[in-house]
Amino acid sequence: MPIRGRFAPSPSGRLHIGNMLSSLLAWLDVRSRGGEIIFRLEDLDPERSWDEYAQLMAEDLRWLGLDWDGGWPMEADCRQGRRTAEYEAAFGQLRDMGLVYDCWCSRSERLAASAPHPGEERPSSCRCRSLSEGERGELRRRGRRAAAKVIVPDREIAVPDGHYGEYRENLARGCGDFIIRRSDGVFAYQLAVSVDDAAMGVTRVVRARDLLSSAPRQKWLIETLGGTAPDYCHAPLLVSGEGRKLSKREGDLNMESLRRRYTPEGLCGVLAYLCGLTDRPESVSARELVGHFSWEKVSREDITLPDWV
Repeated sequence: MPIRGRFAPSPSGRLHIGNMLSSLLAWLDVRSRGGEIIFRLEDLDPERSWDEYAQLMAEDLRWLGLDWDGGWPMEADCRQGRRTAEYEAAFGQLRDMGLVYDCWCSRSERLAASAPHPGEERPSSCRCRSLSEGERGELRRRGRRAAAKVIVPDREIAVPDGHYGEYRENLARGCGDFIIRRSDGVFAYQLAVSVDDAAMGVTRVVRARDLLSSAPRQKWLIETLGGTAPDYCHAPLLVSGEGRKLSKREGDLNMESLRRRYTPEGLCGVLAYLCGLTDRPESVSARELVGHFSWEKVSREDITLPDWV
């Protein structure tokens, strides 16, 4: 099977330096293996997605020297906001398997269409799963709209991570049943990314470590729907001096300011040094790093962003 990776940003803000590090590692991982990479926009939530940021993301990746072989914007439909029919089909398949139920009690609906952030998900049992038909009917008569959750198995799912080693989680005890469609009809991140990775032939998923806990859910969903899960490889996080994960929401050091201060080779050299690929922050192009790339060089510890960057 040909090696295929992907960029999959959410156009909810300008890419920051942490996003660029993950993107560089995803690109190097695939290019060092002679593979191809696609660009997919994760714009599920219309209230948190803007085309202006999508265009800027593409420009910023190209500026750093990170090209791609297919997907958006060459293929306009390579964005989640235009793939509702595919998610409907997968949702129907899970429902026909008896794995979907209505949920009226979730407190995490607003965030379900986005990749999770640390502290936003807490495993809990859902009483909606055991409601009687009469109780469900009463909730519907009151005009309450339900989200949809998927029933996860009470067994461990093992994910061999290419950087951190094997990660295992019992889905029922670890994350619990989770939302796959919000009450407003928007499909959730976990379902959409699983459907898309399988449908688009993605074989390598490289992303930041905070999404490692999502890998068992996505592997299970893909295989339950009849697909083959990709290989996962998670990267260390860039964190603030206080240990906080960098975020578009917080307006952390982003590409608007970075492009004023650095050349593409200058920023690439800083990123390579921060993650351990080089021993000094000297200018280097992304292309020059390909032949020397190895996950063995990359830090497994999160990286505190130094003041001099």
